[in-house]
Amino acid sequence: MKRKNVAVVLAGGVGQRFQTELPKQFAKAAGKTIIEHTITAFEENGLIDEIAVVMHPNYMQNLENMVMTNNWKKVKKILNGGDERYLSSLAAIRAYEGEAQPVNLIFHDSVRPLVSNSIIIEVVEGLERFSAIDVAIPATDTVIQIDRETKTIVNVPDRSTIYNGQTPQAFHLEVIASAYEKALQDPEFKTTDDCGVVKKYLPQVPVHNIDGRRKNIKLTHIEDLYLTDKLFQLNSEQADETADFSQMQGKCLMVFGGNSGIGAEICRIAEENGAKVYSFSRSTTGTDISKMEDVRAAFDQVSEREGRIDYVVVSAAILKKEPFHQMDLESIDTMIDINYRGMIYVSQCAYPYLKESHGQLLHFTSSSYTLGRPFYSLYSSSKAAVVNFVQALSQEWSNDQIRVNCINPERTKTAMRVKNFGIEDDSTLLKADKVARASIATLLGKHSGLVIDVRR
Repeated sequence: MKRKNVAVVLAGGVGQRFQTELPKQFAKAAGKTIIEHTITAFEENGLIDEIAVVMHPNYMQNLENMVMTNNWKKVKKILNGGDERYLSSLAAIRAYEGEAQPVNLIFHDSVRPLVSNSIIIEVVEGLERFSAIDVAIPATDTVIQIDRETKTIVNVPDRSTIYNGQTPQAFHLEVIASAYEKALQDPEFKTTDDCGVVKKYLPQVPVHNIDGRRKNIKLTHIEDLYLTDKLFQLNSEQADETADFSQMQGKCLMVFGGNSGIGAEICRIAEENGAKVYSFSRSTTGTDISKMEDVRAAFDQVSEREGRIDYVVVSAAILKKEPFHQMDLESIDTMIDINYRGMIYVSQCAYPYLKESHGQLLHFTSSSYTLGRPFYSLYSSSKAAVVNFVQALSQEWSNDQIRVNCINPERTKTAMRVKNFGIEDDSTLLKADKVARASIATLLGKHSGLVIDVRR
C-alpha cells in the first residue's frame, strides 16, 4: 500500500530570542509571514499528500485565518504544541497513529521558509529506501568542544566529519513512534532533534543523510530576518526536466517575442505538443509591447478566437552593449520601453484572462540581474527589475490563483547575443531549445514567485 506523505510544520515556539511581539514564524519577509512561505512550499509540492501544523495554542486563530486566506487545500490538522520541541513532534505522531494507510511524517521547522522543492522531493523519495532521513550540510567553521568551567578547549573534532543539521527530518511513522516510546521510558531523556531520538533509542535503524542547501537557514535572531528577505529576492530553483509536455494539449499560449530565439523555440515545442500558440513581435505581427494599444489588441484577438488564455510568455527584450555615458537618448528610451514598460503592459493586460483560467505569466530575467554588468547597465538593471516585479505580482495575484515566474538562463546562443558579443564557443552557451523546454516545464508546474535557473 502506498504510504501517505504528511508534512509536519513545527510552529510551537514563542521565539523568546527574536525580540518581537509575535513569534518569529509570524514575522514578514518578501511580503508574507515566514510560516506562510514554509507551508506554501509543502502545499505546492506534488509528493506531499497532507500537512499538519503544530502551533502554540495562543496563535491558533492566526493560523486558521491564514489557511482560509491562502486557500491551502492540504492543511488537514492544526495541533496544539508543547513547551518543548519533542512534545510538538509527539503531538503529530499521536495524531497519525492508528491510520489504516501507512504514513511518512516529514518534520520541518516553520522558521526555515527557504526549503526548496528539490529537497522535499529528495527526502520523500529517500523514504522509499530508508525509514529515517536527515538533511544536513558540511560544517564550514572549525568546531571546538569547550570545558564550560575553565573555558578552555578540550577537543577539536575533524571538520570533515562534522555536518550542520537542518530540516526536513523524515520517518516512517512506526519508526519514529517506536523511538519515542523507548525515549519516554528514559528518565534522563532530553532532545531537540528527532533524528537524535532514533539514533539513540533505535541504533539498529540507519539514519540516511541527504545534502541540504546553504540557503535553507533557520531564523533564530532578528538579523536572520534581514538575510532571509534578501535570500528570497535571490530565490531560484532548477528547471524541472521531468514535466509531461503532453499536458500542453489544447492549452492557449501567447508569446510576446516569439519570432526568434527562445521565444520561437517555445512556440515550436508548444505547437508540437498540441497547444494553440499565438506569437507576437514587431517584425511578424507589428506588435510593439511598449504600446498599450498594441498589447490590448493582441489579447483581444486571441480571446475572441479561443475564449480563454492559459499562459502568457514575455521573451521580448533588447540588449545594446555600449558604455552608458555614450548611449543616445533614443536608445535609452527604447530599452526602457521594451524591457520594462513592455513587461508591465503585457502583465496588466494578461491579468483578467489568467484570473479566469488560473493560468501563468512567465517573464525572463538574466544572470546579470544579481550584479550589474558594465557596458549593458540598462539591460542588467531591467532584468533585476523583472525579478522584483515577478516576486511582487506572485504575491498580489496568489489569491486569484495566478502563477507568476521568471526564467533565468545562463548565456544562451541567440541572434541578440551574437549581435552584441560576436562569435563565441558553442560549448560555453546554452541552446535556445533547452531554455524553451525549461520554460514550458515551468508553465506546467504549480510554483509561483520563483526564478528558475537554466544551466548547461
